[in-house]
Amino acid sequence: MLSTINRIKKKKDFEAIFKNSKSLRTNFFILKIRENGLGINRFGFVVSQKVSKRAVVRNRVRRRLSDIMRSESENIKIGTDLVVIAFPGIDKKEFSEVKNFVESALTKTGLMIKKQ
Repeated sequence: MLSTINRIKKKKDFEAIFKNSKSLRTNFFILKIRENGLGINRFGFVVSQKVSKRAVVRNRVRRRLSDIMRSESENIKIGTDLVVIAFPGIDKKEFSEVKNFVESALTKTGLMIKKQ
């Protein structure tokens, strides 16, 4: 699980990211990126009812995305806010597939630092 300081929770933070950010769209999510100037990475996740009517499924998707970002956080450039907006169909994908999609999206945006 992501630590509290690495989470975006406030509505004003989400609004600022949606207003002034770069975006990358994939088949299963949109990645919104903005520099925060805080010296830490922060992550937010949006999983709407379009993904699934069931809260259990939406929370599972959110937990998976959170775990992927937690494991990749040391490979992401410091001082970045990232919001992942999930699309329908992501709940049907395996964890490894979603992780590969996220890694490739981070590489395309230039945020991924070389893995050791």
